[in-house]
Amino acid sequence: MIKDNQKRLNRLHVLIDAMVIVAAYILSWYIIIGSGWFRAANEVLGPEIYLGVLVIIVPAYLLLYTIFHLFTPKRVQGRRQEFANIFKANLIGLMLSGMVLYLGGKNPYFQHFSRRLVVFFFGVNIVAETVERNFIRICLRSIRSKGYNQKHVLLIGYSRAAESYIDRVKANPEWGYQIRGILDDHKERGEGYRGVKVIGTTGNLKTILDMNLLDEIAITLSIRDYGGLEKMVAECEKSGVHTKFIPDYNKFIPTRPYTEDLQGLPVINIRHVPLNDLLNATMKRVVDLCGAVAALVLFSPVMFITAVVIKLTSPGQVIYSQERVGLHNRPFKMYKFRSMEVQSPHQEKGQWTTPHDPRVTPVGKVIRSTSIDELPQLFNVLVGSMSLVGPRPERPFFVERFKEEIPRYMIKHQVRPGMTGWAQINGYRGDTSIEKRIEHDLYYIENWTLGLDFKILFLTVFKGFINKNAY
Repeated sequence: MIKDNQKRLNRLHVLIDAMVIVAAYILSWYIIIGSGWFRAANEVLGPEIYLGVLVIIVPAYLLLYTIFHLFTPKRVQGRRQEFANIFKANLIGLMLSGMVLYLGGKNPYFQHFSRRLVVFFFGVNIVAETVERNFIRICLRSIRSKGYNQKHVLLIGYSRAAESYIDRVKANPEWGYQIRGILDDHKERGEGYRGVKVIGTTGNLKTILDMNLLDEIAITLSIRDYGGLEKMVAECEKSGVHTKFIPDYNKFIPTRPYTEDLQGLPVINIRHVPLNDLLNATMKRVVDLCGAVAALVLFSPVMFITAVVIKLTSPGQVIYSQERVGLHNRPFKMYKFRSMEVQSPHQEKGQWTTPHDPRVTPVGKVIRSTSIDELPQLFNVLVGSMSLVGPRPERPFFVERFKEEIPRYMIKHQVRPGMTGWAQINGYRGDTSIEKRIEHDLYYIENWTLGLDFKILFLTVFKGFINKNAY
């Protein structure tokens, strides 16, 4: 049974972590103190004092790793999340060490204990733990992909949720999930999906649980069968088998919801938007302001030359403003270098640019294909109507049209529009699928991090400036 294997693996993992902590500490001690290369005059404590501290450090760090869930199974845990938890645990360890040394006052042991060793160990231990855990992850996934260390799962209910779950398990054999079958009251025994068969009805659940051959139950009932959910959960809980619920609501809540507690009442929020958090929004705004100022300084020669060339080659204004729909569905004026002949607002209002569009000037073709025409939007970023990164804004005429034609289209307006975005660096610019563009915009909205913004800005340099779909 995987339960017994998991217990052994967890104990082994704790032991390996302890060894890594000891090795990282000894290496740090040797480089800073033992080798004599970096040893300071006031660092006079002997090696027995430094090594004796391990009696406190090892259990303290293992406790921190437990608090930050670093001993949870690695089947579907992301590398980034694990690294973040390693960093947090070690940061707390560094702060506690600093506090102990400070409170030690004039005690000679605390006074002469190397502060540089503590800081150096912080960095070395993070690297060592990350390498160790990724090595374990690779080994486990290799073993599971070969059919070993499998977790045996039973699905209760044949539904879209069940099919989606089976699709993901089949696509990721390294997770080590073995689906034993499906219990369903509406399908005939023997029917199934991608090799996973219906092996009985929900009435057979108790008999199967009594056989004690399962590691996990996944309740994947269709919405029409939710009336029996309470009874099934109770049956699973009574058996002691780990149970999870995969709701069949993808048709009308096709997102990643999150739950909050309202004085004991669980409230499911349909969509998680990290930028609704004040701290996240503030950090993003600070990055926008700093980035926009830096970009204006960096690209000012390009913008000056572009303005001069446009003025000399085509009559009309150099920069024009166009109404777009932004945050909270509010209209704003978006600035661009003019790349077309001057036209009336009526002509411009509801017309896409087409290949070989006669309205586009020769200079306009160049600045549109290289995205230079977008540079004045840095001023939009400065005033707060746009962000450096976010879903691209659209004209009101098209917003009214798309919100009726494309499900979830209006969700993009829950964040500030951007000069570049996740959809754009994945190739969805210009005359490309609006549906795919919205899918990418929603992914960005629900999975926003500052790191993702920096990634998009970095990739824009290589993928975003040259636009083959710009006409």
